[in-house]
Amino acid sequence: MYPIKRTATNEFIPLRHLHYHVHCWGTPSSTPASTLPPLVLLHGWMDVGASYQFVVDALSEAFIQSRQIIAPDWRGFGLTKTVAQDSFWFPDYLADLDCLLDHYAPGQPVDLVGHSMGGNVAMIYAGVRPERVRRLINLEGFGMPATKPEQAAGRYAQWLDELKSLHRGAIALKPYSDAAGVAQRLMKNNPRLSADKAAWLAPHWAQPNAQGQWQILGDAAHKIVNANLYQVPELLAIYQRITAPTLVVEASINQMAQWWQERYSIAEFHERLKHVPQMSQALVADAGHMLHHDQPQQVAALIEGFVSSSF
Repeated sequence: MYPIKRTATNEFIPLRHLHYHVHCWGTPSSTPASTLPPLVLLHGWMDVGASYQFVVDALSEAFIQSRQIIAPDWRGFGLTKTVAQDSFWFPDYLADLDCLLDHYAPGQPVDLVGHSMGGNVAMIYAGVRPERVRRLINLEGFGMPATKPEQAAGRYAQWLDELKSLHRGAIALKPYSDAAGVAQRLMKNNPRLSADKAAWLAPHWAQPNAQGQWQILGDAAHKIVNANLYQVPELLAIYQRITAPTLVVEASINQMAQWWQERYSIAEFHERLKHVPQMSQALVADAGHMLHHDQPQQVAALIEGFVSSSF
C-alpha cells in the first residue's frame, strides 16, 4: 500500500442542495496562519479528489506552509452523492465551483488546477470569473471536437435514446468482487500506475454496495452523451477573457488520436490556446493522460514553480 505523507481531512459542505465532499490539506484559509491563496485541485471524469494525493505528497513543506489545498469530488463522483439525477450538465460544474470558492475563499482569488474534465472546467471558469483566479494550471484538459449545427438533431436523439437505456439498466458501471479487483481495473486503465498506488486509490474510487460487491463511486448517468453540442466559438471567446497567467501541461505520451481519431488533434487544441492571453506550456516526461499518477513529482514541481512565480 502506498504510504501517504500528508493526511487529508474530509469535509462535507452544503452546496446547491448537495452535501459536497472535499479533501483538505494544509492550513484552512479561515485561520490567521493562512496567508497564501488556496490551491484548488479539480479532478477529471470518472475520477475523485483523492486522486491528487500523490501530487500533494510531492509538494515541498515550504510551499504548503500557510496555504490550504482543497480537492472536491464533483457531483456524482466519489462521496458527493446526487439524488435521482439522470443527466449531468457542464454548467453545473461551473456553478458548483463558484459556490465552493465562496465557501473556502470568499472574496479571494485562488490558484486553480484542473485535470482532464477538471481542466476544461477550470479554463472556462477562469474566463467567466476572471477575478476569482490568480494562477491557472490545466493538466491535459483538451476540450472536445468541434461540432456543426447539423449534428444537433442527431445528438438530441442520441441523448433521448441513452436516457431510456439508463432507466432500463442498460447503462451501468460494472461492480467488482473486492478492492483488489478495483485496483486491477485502475492498472488496466493506466498501465503506468504502480500496484501500491492502485491499492491505495481503490477504496477511494469504489466502495462495497449492499450486495457486498465493490461499486465504482461514479453515477452511471455520467456516461450519457451531452444533449448540447460543444461550441468552439463560444469557448474561444471565453478563453480571451482569462486574465490569470495560465500554464497548460501535457503528457509526453499523447492519447488524443486514440480517443478522437481524426475528429480532434493536439494541433487543433494548440490553435485554441492561442486565444489565451498569458499562456505558457510544459511537458511531463514519461507520462500518459493520468500524469498526476504517473509523475507526481514532476507535476508538483510545475505547480510550485508556476504558482510561486511573479508575472
